[in-house]
Amino acid sequence: MNRSEQLLSLAKKKILILDGAMGTMIQRYKLTEEDFRTPDLAHHPKALKGNNDLLSLSRPEVIKAIHKAYLEAGADIIETNTFSGTSIAQEDYGLQHLAYAINFESAKIAREVADDFTAKNPESPRFVAGALGPTNKTASISPDVNDPGYRAISFDQLAAAYKEQVKGLLDGGADILLVETIFDTLNAKAALYAIQQVFEEKGLPLSPEEGGIPVMISGTITDASGRTLSGQTTEAFLISVSHVPLFSVGLNCALGAKELRPYLKVLADNAPFYVSAYPNAGLPNEFGQYDQGAQEMAGQIEAFLKEGHVNILGGCCGTTPEHIAAIAQIAQKYQPRKIEIVNSGDE
Repeated sequence: MNRSEQLLSLAKKKILILDGAMGTMIQRYKLTEEDFRTPDLAHHPKALKGNNDLLSLSRPEVIKAIHKAYLEAGADIIETNTFSGTSIAQEDYGLQHLAYAINFESAKIAREVADDFTAKNPESPRFVAGALGPTNKTASISPDVNDPGYRAISFDQLAAAYKEQVKGLLDGGADILLVETIFDTLNAKAALYAIQQVFEEKGLPLSPEEGGIPVMISGTITDASGRTLSGQTTEAFLISVSHVPLFSVGLNCALGAKELRPYLKVLADNAPFYVSAYPNAGLPNEFGQYDQGAQEMAGQIEAFLKEGHVNILGGCCGTTPEHIAAIAQIAQKYQPRKIEIVNSGDE
């Protein structure tokens, strides 16, 4: 049984646990500018501190330790350290030429740690999700209020950057591709288009049931309006990405578990795929920090579980291995959401 088959089999039996925030854990290390510089970047003219993806090249042992901590907490799936791994996002640091290397090495690090845990306990296989972030540009909205027709990026530019990222992630050993924190569905559609191109070039089927690489999609509801930044409702977002045979669709970031619940219900009621959720540890305080403790967050997430809304659970901003351990413990008591055929037209 290959890893895709293992994942599909496991998803039928239990609620899968995704890891927590990479950035929150990196902050604990109090890294300096030098930590972000490889020997080749010793004299790079731009400041690199804060470019967390670069740590996969400059301080791989830090990223490895974080992955290990989440797996020890009970995560079934760990995300690669590639949220800003496109050439588009790396352009801010003048490092667009390192995009492939960042993705390849990040996937390779996660693969190594996941394989170590699987080898120790083959009954509990661990998986690597290649993380594709939203980039720092939007294809649907003008950044210039005086020129609403202007776009800082085109669909083709996004697709090309995502294609490079996907190749790096798959070459490095990712089991899953996770297009996450989607605030603009057009950006996500560019990522899906790029994924389809790579699959076609590699001769991979699109559907995970047919042996393809599972694809996860996770959008972001930005506020109490229940819409993405580009203005879509949760249901509209779902419809916009349902042309691809996804492994899962879900929501992450921006909101805490309590605030996310009504929008998650929309997906649970309508999605013909598995449903994922990885909310923030509550809402940020006035200093931008997340104060919600592990038990409080797990208690709020239990509402999703009681209502049978989810198949995959994890944490976003502010979450730590303590949060993931508490979520994993509660999730063991519940069955995963069953996929139903919706809107079939049958009376």
